[in-house]
Amino acid sequence: MRVIPATEHGIQPDLLNNAAVAVVRRLREADYEAYIVGGAVRDLLLGIRPKDFDVATNATPEQVHGLFRGARIIGRRFQIVHVRYGREIIEVTTYRGHHESPSSTSKESRQSDKGLLLRDNVYGTLEEDAVRRDLTVNSMYYDPDSQELLDQLDGLQDIYAKLIRIIGEPEQRYREDPVRMLRVLRFSARLQFAIEKSTSAAIAPCKSLLGEVPAARLFDEFLKLFMSGNALATFHLLLEHHLLDFLLPEAAQRCREQTRYTELVALAMDSTDRRVRADRPVTPAFLLAAMLWPALQNRSGQLIDRGDPPQAAINAAGQQVTAEACQHMVIPKRFSIPMREMWEMQPKLERQQPKRIKDLLANRRFRAAYDLLLLREQAGEDLNNSGDFWTEQQRLHPELVGSAPAKIEAGQRRRPARRRRRRD
Repeated sequence: MRVIPATEHGIQPDLLNNAAVAVVRRLREADYEAYIVGGAVRDLLLGIRPKDFDVATNATPEQVHGLFRGARIIGRRFQIVHVRYGREIIEVTTYRGHHESPSSTSKESRQSDKGLLLRDNVYGTLEEDAVRRDLTVNSMYYDPDSQELLDQLDGLQDIYAKLIRIIGEPEQRYREDPVRMLRVLRFSARLQFAIEKSTSAAIAPCKSLLGEVPAARLFDEFLKLFMSGNALATFHLLLEHHLLDFLLPEAAQRCREQTRYTELVALAMDSTDRRVRADRPVTPAFLLAAMLWPALQNRSGQLIDRGDPPQAAINAAGQQVTAEACQHMVIPKRFSIPMREMWEMQPKLERQQPKRIKDLLANRRFRAAYDLLLLREQAGEDLNNSGDFWTEQQRLHPELVGSAPAKIEAGQRRRPARRRRRRD
């Protein structure tokens, strides 16, 4: 383990989180080892104030839980502890050991027949923990008291070289957890780092393993990939390595078939990135609506050719496309419902009917549906200048936009009004 003094690594102590430092010191007061670790250290080395701070320790989750009031042990596959410190939540992990250790039991470590780690609660030393992490740039440990950096795997050199490198043999690490392939692309896009040659080459033979990942977990990864301000760069990497096929296969297929669809999705990604950078609200519902729009158009076109009315075809196609997408990546109803409502408004906006103008302007999904309409025009669809029409209507009736009261969505219940008790 290489020990790098503050004079060499240059981390600025004023970028540290006080709660994370306090958690480290409390663990050390109880005679445990503890360091700030992972992405926080990487960002500190890049001169960025980290959003999240993680702590690694040789204390077990139960021992950590006993030291902090309000701490909570979470996770089954990987047990971690969430320590609440004031308004902050610090994630504390116990040093990981090698899962093939002879002393490990089936309750601590278990793999599928394809090498996928199903359970991994084998504890070890700091040196073993460093090797068990995913990327070299995420494998460094920082001591907030001595300000020393512990670097066993030359992560600092990879940061200087702007390189994303998987720790260990890439194919084996991807087989243990296929989501690591998505993480490689995500960090490459986020940090604008190149991907090391063997790390990149192993993705192709291992990509099918993403089909083994639970659909709910893939949606969590979707949020990390596309809602953090680097969606456009991530999108191009996913297409390049054919990994979008395991998140939204129909979107990936349409983007490969027609450049216009790729342009539409790229415009939506860029729009989302700009909103994130401007600290404006973003929703995956809009991004999903744009990404799956090409699939919806293809499916609704088939239904129209069969004789279905256009609006009915859009509605039916929306149900089918959503159901098929959820077989690969679970889309919660709080996002799938507004996504479908945006789709269903597209033909209504295209018709530009004077009698419907005020109702459509007042619809709570109008702004999102209008934004999708503009992106479709920018991507090359001929919509009879519908974008200009609705831009002008908003100028004429600004008070109407989104003014309709929200409806109760599927799965939600309106709380009954409390009945006042009559006094005798």
